[in-house]
Amino acid sequence: MSVVLIVEDELLELEFLKLIVAEELLPKDKIITCEGGIQAVKLAKQYRPDMIVMDILIPEMDGLQALQEIRKFLPQACVMILSACSDFSYAQTAIRLRVQEYLLKPIKPSIFKQVFHDLLTSVATCQVHADEEIVERKTNEVYFIEKSIKYIHDNFKQKLSLQLVSSNVFLNPQYFSRIFKQEIGVTYINYVNKLKIEYACKLLETTGYPAYRISSECGFTDPSYFNRVFVQQMNITPKAYRRIHLYDSEDKG
Repeated sequence: MSVVLIVEDELLELEFLKLIVAEELLPKDKIITCEGGIQAVKLAKQYRPDMIVMDILIPEMDGLQALQEIRKFLPQACVMILSACSDFSYAQTAIRLRVQEYLLKPIKPSIFKQVFHDLLTSVATCQVHADEEIVERKTNEVYFIEKSIKYIHDNFKQKLSLQLVSSNVFLNPQYFSRIFKQEIGVTYINYVNKLKIEYACKLLETTGYPAYRISSECGFTDPSYFNRVFVQQMNITPKAYRRIHLYDSEDKG
């Protein structure tokens, strides 16, 4: 859906612009209008238009001042300036504010319609490209996370830092941490520690290794930290876990 904001204080001119714009839009698209600069900024924040048709000489705040404020939160919006002033300083300011078209009044309906149509086509093309980029980025993120999961499962028995895993998939650690939580649903450290504690339980059940060796076998460098993580996940100490398991095994025997 496209959203178009028209800012014009002359009511007849506003209706003229709205009529032509409506002819170019689809039924699902939206047209928003106002007569002053302050209201234009407010509506732009609320509706975040893809296109803005802006007169310069409007009440409260002129069109270029309003656009300067709008650019702070809508840097990519496509803008057409309408002006009865041919002052070059206005055009310079418009260029600095990345205005796509600057038309002098009076404007022939056919010219406005053609320019608006071309800008609308440009906006639609940009939206398609933006959607394609989002899909491509999402696909890449899934690929990188799947690759990192395989690496984690192959190497979790050693010390496995976030930096090491993120570098393996060529991602910034902070970005990797964020998309890992987003895709997997738990933090990186919690995911790795869960694998380590599952392996620790297996060792406690099948070997007579002391807790400090099991800690090392699972990739923990600090036995006390291993104990804390184990209790956090299992609600029981490693020693008690082994005792309960041995008791259950003897009962079954």
